[in-house]
Amino acid sequence: MIARHFTRPARGAGVALGVGDDCTLLTPTPGHQLAVSVDTSVADVHFPREAPAAAIGHRALAVSLSDLAAMGATPRWCLMALTLDQADEAWLAPFAEGFDTLCARARVDLVGGDVTRGGLAVSVTVHGEVPPGEALTRHGARDGDLLAVTGSLGGGAGGLAAWQAGERSLADPLLAAYLLPEPRLSAGQALRGLASAAIDVSDGLLADLGHLCDASGLGVELDLASLPLAEGLVPRLGEEGARQAALTGGDDYELLVGLPAAALDSAREALDALGLPLTVIGRFCATPGIRGAEAAGPGGWQHFSGATS
Repeated sequence: MIARHFTRPARGAGVALGVGDDCTLLTPTPGHQLAVSVDTSVADVHFPREAPAAAIGHRALAVSLSDLAAMGATPRWCLMALTLDQADEAWLAPFAEGFDTLCARARVDLVGGDVTRGGLAVSVTVHGEVPPGEALTRHGARDGDLLAVTGSLGGGAGGLAAWQAGERSLADPLLAAYLLPEPRLSAGQALRGLASAAIDVSDGLLADLGHLCDASGLGVELDLASLPLAEGLVPRLGEEGARQAALTGGDDYELLVGLPAAALDSAREALDALGLPLTVIGRFCATPGIRGAEAAGPGGWQHFSGATS
């Protein structure tokens, strides 16, 4: 199974020994720091079990790569631990293809992992590189910095609502946003040296903004009217529902960044070259707490209640 679906020639440098041995042997770029993260995706918790297998493969890798994007790291390698309820070749082939297609676009090599039997789950560990001192972190925001977000918000929650309503076509932009998220790798790298702090929006804007504020020891004044809402979100959920999805829905995998005002034009120019908008949605301040979204409640994904709150 591993040889048939998950063993491919390395695309990049640095793989001294890949899939097929007890360990992989890797050669990092001299003088760089390694950025390493792991995410686990569980069927009917993080994605629908009946979703297209190719989308499940893509999504499992994308959510891990998003952590590298938030650090401004360049992706290099990944490991995958795959738990299957059955060895279904008709399912495995498109799953592996979806995973590998994103590997190719992100220039990351699958260099090892594990396959075992159980309820469907995919755990992906990613390895990236960043020059020393240039990684984006959660704790660098300063009083007076702007709060900005890439792309649009609410697409993940809107896509889940679309799936629950019976939509199955990935031509629907909301469903595509949910099942085929795009990790903002190039954006993260472009924002190195410009952004003061960063996090990816996985658990919901308010929840992840709370992590950013806590790490930086700051509060924020949020401008709800400036939230960039995903295409098709208002028609599907209404104005209030769309705003709530943007604030608490999660699964957007956009980058939420602190940005000195003097760096805004440079940051927008860098992201314009990638075809990606950067929207200012607030400003950091010394007073703790998030103001401007009190009516929305705390929000965000709660891993052990299985829902947003």
